[in-house]
Parts: sequence; C-alpha cells; structure tokens
Amino acid sequence: MLKVINASVITPYRIMKGACVVVENDKITEVSAGSPDDCIEVHGCECIDAKGKYLSPGFIDIHTHGGGGFDFMDATVEAFLGAARMHVCHGTTALLPTTVSCSLDDLKKSIVTFQKAKCIPHDGAALLGLHLEGPYISAEQKGALDPRFIKNPDPDEYDSILDLSNPGDILSWSAAPELPGALEFARLLRSKGILVCAAHSDALFDEAAKGFENGFRHVTHLYSAMSTVRRINAYRHAGLLEYAFYQDGMTVEIIADGCHLPPSLLKLIYKIKGPDRIALVTDSMRAAGMPEGEYSLGSTMKVIVEDGVAKLMDRSAFAGSVATADRLVRTMVQQADVPLAQAVRMMTATPARIIGVDARKGMIAPGMDADLVLFDQDINIEMTIVGGKIVYRN
Repeated sequence: MLKVINASVITPYRIMKGACVVVENDKITEVSAGSPDDCIEVHGCECIDAKGKYLSPGFIDIHTHGGGGFDFMDATVEAFLGAARMHVCHGTTALLPTTVSCSLDDLKKSIVTFQKAKCIPHDGAALLGLHLEGPYISAEQKGALDPRFIKNPDPDEYDSILDLSNPGDILSWSAAPELPGALEFARLLRSKGILVCAAHSDALFDEAAKGFENGFRHVTHLYSAMSTVRRINAYRHAGLLEYAFYQDGMTVEIIADGCHLPPSLLKLIYKIKGPDRIALVTDSMRAAGMPEGEYSLGSTMKVIVEDGVAKLMDRSAFAGSVATADRLVRTMVQQADVPLAQAVRMMTATPARIIGVDARKGMIAPGMDADLVLFDQDINIEMTIVGGKIVYRN
C-alpha cells in the first residue's frame, strides 16, 4: 500500500491543495482534501510526503513511435520495453506503441512483438494497445513516412492484419478518408471498436465530412501532413484542417513540443477545440531522451535531430519528434498560457476518453488505476507510479 500526503492533486477540473491519496494494490482507494490532520489513517503502508507538489494522473501518450534509442518498428521485446522505460521517466504511465507505413511483413512482426511484450511485467509505461499510422495515406501528404509503402486500403491486407490481432491489440488506426475504399475500411474498424483517425490526408472539406459520417472520429497530429485551404480553378476550398475545427464531434491531437506548432497556433487550437477535445501527443521517435545526431524513423527513414526536433535529412520537414510528455504539458502552460489543470487534462483524462479507457485511467479518484505522477511547479518529474508501484524516482 501507498499513501501520498500533502499533495496538490490535479483533477480534470480543479487542484486540491493539501490532499491525501491512498493506493492499495493497483487501485486508488481513497482521496481526501484538507489539512494533513484530515488525512486518512492507513497503517503499514509507505507514506510519501509530496510537500505541496503536484500529484497528477499518469500521462497517457496515444501516439509515440519510440524513445530511448528504441523504435517499435524494431519489432523486438527489448525495443517495446526499453521505450516504455524511457517514457515513464517523463511521467508517461500508459502509451500506444505506434507503427509507420511499412511492408505487411514488418507490420505483422510489430503486432506479434507487441502481443509478447504487453504480457511481460516491466518497470515502464503500460502498453495499452497499438496505434497503426498508415499505410493507407495520401502520397501528397506523406510527411516523413516512406513513400514506397503508401497505398489505398486493401481489404485482403487489412483483414489479415485484423485476423492476426487479438481484440484490444489495435486501439486506433490512422488513414486518409479521401482514398478509394477508405469509408468501407473506417466502417469496419468502427464496428470492431477501433478508433479511426484522419491523418496524412489531402481531403477536401466534404471528403472529410464523409469520413466523419463513416466513422472517422479523431485527427492525428493536427496541422502536420494534412490539407488546408487551397485554390482549385480560382475558387478556395477548405480541407481536413478546417473540418477538424468545424466538427465538434471530432477530437484532435497536437504535438505541443514548441517546434511543430508555435504559441499562436497552440492558443488558436485550444480556444476552438478546448481541453475536452485535445490530446497532447509526443509523436516521438527513437531519439527521444537521446543526444542529438542522426537516427532512423522506423527501419527505413533516416532523420537528423537538431534544435530540439527531428527533421528529414534534407531538413525540408519534421520527422516525428523527440518530445516527452512532461515537455508537452510544460509547453502548453508556459507558451500557450493554458492553466495547469487543463494542460494536464489534455495529457490524461482526454486521451483516456478518446481511446476508451477512461473508466479506469486518466483521473485521480477511488476505483481508478493507481497511475500517478509527482512533479514540481516547472513540471519536472519527481516520481512515477504505475499500477500502484513506484517505477521511477528522480
């Protein structure tokens, strides 16, 4: 058992000063606010004095390709667990390992490796399920994904991927809604409870609307690799970006690393979509938590890390990120002027709801999973607790 006292507990809507949180096994059992004298009496447990620092639900990253020198496309158990250990040091207690556009064989290898890795006890972030990014995307909006593997949705191919996967293995799948066969693909995923995400898309506004009507409910890394206003025969046409803003039923994710989006756009997105419809994501690749230099995204795309961000070798575009979850929260607070509780909400309760795990994760309340992170006023991580166990101390 654990007891955290004298904490500033962050809920989705407020900060409770001088609060006490009790953990038994892997669940939160009690939460009380008030003076230390009002703290719940629990005997025979480890007591942690937060000394007024912030206690937050564990951060949930729904889009990450790796970190700590590991990429989930390495398709080794060591890579899955190694990346999870790196991210837990930055407050992430749960994540979705994310694939890239690749060969069918390589994708299946990553899925099988995930199935093995998630069953192994480890001291890193929990591996909740996979996020597949591609290969059904637009060649015009490929970003840093390998163009050799870009294609239209192929029923024989995606049926074989779904047949290989156990229920819950794939939690989200990113694709371009305008592609031939994309609407049928989205309807199938929706029927299986998989979140369908619009990404790497050149869709016009009406094509994005059809995508939404057929099951697309989330937009991957808003502003990155997607269509916006353009002229066709002199007339302006809106794109996926504008539809994401327009459609209240569409959630979005943003890479709030201070590089992909300037403060002005972070503020605009926050004002339009609000904290209940924005998830902060790292989109991190293997260089997260590593020195600057040359790395690979997946197994094929070479990138260079400099100035706090990953870029293609010709420096023509970003290539994922080297961000960690604590950096995202810090950026939203310090650069976008978002209140701390709301910034944390976009890293906890909102992503939990988007991927359908909010009944057990994303909030500090009795009955919820005991995934917690302790940090100071500058969002420097001091302790991470996963499933009731302290897995990181600074």
